[in-house]
Amino acid sequence: MIQFAGINHYGFFRDEFYYVACGEHLAWGYVDQPPLVALVAWFARHTLGDSMFAIRLLPVLAGAAVVYVTGRIGRELGAGLFGQFLAAGSILLAPAYLAFDSFFSMNAFEPLIWALCAWIAILIVNGGSQKLWLLFGGIAGVGLENKHTMLVFGFALVASLLLTRQWKQFTSRSIWLGGAMALAIFLPNLLWEAMHGWPQIEVVRNGEAFKILHISAFEFLWEQVLFMQPVALPVWLGGLYWYFFTANGRKFRFLGWAFLIVLAVFIALDGKSYYVLPVYPVLMAAGGVMIEQFLGAPKRYWVRVSYAAILIVVGLVTLPFGVPLLPVATFLKYSNALPYGKSVKAERDAPVELPQLYADMFGWDNLGRAVANVYYSLPANERANCAIIAGNYGEAGAIDYYGGKLGLPKPISGHNSHYDWGTRGYSGQCVILVGERSQDLSKLFGEATLVAKVSSRYATLAEQNVPIYICRKPSAPLAELWPHFRMVI
Repeated sequence: MIQFAGINHYGFFRDEFYYVACGEHLAWGYVDQPPLVALVAWFARHTLGDSMFAIRLLPVLAGAAVVYVTGRIGRELGAGLFGQFLAAGSILLAPAYLAFDSFFSMNAFEPLIWALCAWIAILIVNGGSQKLWLLFGGIAGVGLENKHTMLVFGFALVASLLLTRQWKQFTSRSIWLGGAMALAIFLPNLLWEAMHGWPQIEVVRNGEAFKILHISAFEFLWEQVLFMQPVALPVWLGGLYWYFFTANGRKFRFLGWAFLIVLAVFIALDGKSYYVLPVYPVLMAAGGVMIEQFLGAPKRYWVRVSYAAILIVVGLVTLPFGVPLLPVATFLKYSNALPYGKSVKAERDAPVELPQLYADMFGWDNLGRAVANVYYSLPANERANCAIIAGNYGEAGAIDYYGGKLGLPKPISGHNSHYDWGTRGYSGQCVILVGERSQDLSKLFGEATLVAKVSSRYATLAEQNVPIYICRKPSAPLAELWPHFRMVI
């Protein structure tokens, strides 16, 4: 219900447009991601429609499933009703988890995949059938087709089992068959990457050089506290304590090591701080056990109730930073009074009024209408062969979604996988050039006229004053000029 209250507020997030576009070009891989998110986008559009509610429904359901699985993990670790409630509630009200589930992306599904894998591993270590490793392998394979960071979790889990001397797990035939199953599911994307020159590596390198905001290890750890909300800190620190320093947690200590390994890998590789987030259900579940035991005495009943109440109240206070519930003007006043959302920033950009998450939801409808106005200002005979070229996939997606409803042809772009989809046969004799790098790219034409600028106050800086050029007299056919439009980041 929390997500449904804000599901149609603001606008589409930039990346949602891209995943929907990838869903129209189903393949075993894309320049910057594995294929699952495109397949899920295709499924959502063909079964639910292309409204904002329809596109975002599956992420909301995935988020609800993560909350449920967290509670079940807590139960398997020994938590009673209070411990399960505390673990599940901590995930439910974590601002970063709410943000993950508020729009369509790979990040909405990754925590569920990691949590399911962790749950299965716990069941096995708790005496469950070794054949469950086959189910683990199947889910892990799907996770690899969702996001390559699943490799880090898989590595962390194997390493942690070895560190905690769970060697008998590796004597089971099932664990090796499960690994083979994961590899088999992942193999098509792996082969696609190899055949296309490992573009994911190029994306990561370019992101590190030009896009990702590099932060210190201390800032990385502080952002974990903010992501999960500060009042929940005792829960996940309590989970770490339970794994490493209690007798009951000893059997499951591999999960504590798995968290530390995941954390260390992403800090060492200068990854984005939110990459660690999918592993928190295993900490919150153990934290629920620890706090329930610590506050289990009857004389601590009111402490237990008070802490749960404070956790809920603070979770509700930070709710607007994870779910777009408030009107923009109201949110700006709220965030100025409690500048929580501006404390975390994953990418380089000049500051704008809204947090980065929300700023990337503004300006798109204005852009679609503005391009339509320019397109229909052209003579009818020229419109028939006039390409609309967008600077980045957000701009391309906005023009496709909003302009498409106004009769615009599909735009093309050189950004990431859009580049691979080509020029759609356009000659380049007439081009409407939009957005990022358009001023530089207009120099490829003998005639280029700036005809409009699209202003959107609340958008990210790059989308606040978007230029639109009409270009003619290309220096070469568009197919030959196309490499100049390529941008991988």
